[in-house]
Amino acid sequence: MVKKYNWGIIGPGSIAHKFASDLRLLPNAFLYAVGSRDIDRARDFALRYGTKKFYGSYEELATDPGVDIIYIATPHVRHYSDSILCLKNKKAVLCEKPVAMNTGQFRVMMDTAKKHGVFLMEALWTRFIPSFQKCLELALEGAIGDIRLIESDFCFNAPYDISGRLFNPHLGGGSLLDIGIYPVFLSLELAGNPITVHAQASFDKTGVDSSCSMLFYQKNDIISVLFSSLVTSGRIETLVHGSKGLLRLNRHWHIPTDLDLIRDDGTTSHFNFEKPGFGYQYEAEEVMKCLDEGKLESGIFSLAKSQNLITVLDTVRSLAGISYPNEIERV
Repeated sequence: MVKKYNWGIIGPGSIAHKFASDLRLLPNAFLYAVGSRDIDRARDFALRYGTKKFYGSYEELATDPGVDIIYIATPHVRHYSDSILCLKNKKAVLCEKPVAMNTGQFRVMMDTAKKHGVFLMEALWTRFIPSFQKCLELALEGAIGDIRLIESDFCFNAPYDISGRLFNPHLGGGSLLDIGIYPVFLSLELAGNPITVHAQASFDKTGVDSSCSMLFYQKNDIISVLFSSLVTSGRIETLVHGSKGLLRLNRHWHIPTDLDLIRDDGTTSHFNFEKPGFGYQYEAEEVMKCLDEGKLESGIFSLAKSQNLITVLDTVRSLAGISYPNEIERV
């Protein structure tokens, strides 16, 4: 008999709407409760998705005995404190990326999860979507020979609002943590941790990085050229160059998309991965599978991988001069 899980969502913003919609695609998932610091927003969200309960505080949701798993969809600066709250109340946690503002915060999150015997995973949803899974499979099985070069970008012209999240340093704004995390994650999955890192950023008048350029040198002489920007349009494309061909994750590669395998002999294979939903159902499915198996972390995107990722992001920040107010970095 399939076990069904009651999900709670903290932070009913735009990404939470997509996640809630995709939960409906999973027969063993039920959106049980939503929590917001604004009770009216929680009520509206609950009415829209048929959620059984809604709360005007995160604490009420975290202490509800009916909740099995909590998806944390608040801004970056709250991921640490909100995750700690849920973990201490023995709720399984799926926390949006970046999982924390820095490595120090994430270490405390891992220690808390271990102490209370609770599942924790970073919601880096791209790792679980079919197009990325296929790209990783083809690259690692040698379909393009030895990987030589990885090119990946994520950039767009964001509406300029200094009170909004993207350009506000007090909300953890900037291109690196919001979208640059995707190319960095992809590079680590395909080529492992960098041996050397070079990074340069340009800055908005608010102090956040409006663009960030990164160059990684990795094992087996692999080079990754990565770029993120909130102030320029881009391909949002990934190219993985090998000794025998090329893999191209096409536009908006971080979501379910299509993939081309272009071999040096002139032949091409095209893979299309249009699926129902936005693509968030795959990470939710992984969480429930892990819980079914009694696991406290994912074997696909483990806590060690999240720790590697946040550590590399810290390195990039240090080299590029990206900093935030002390109060949001504090452990």
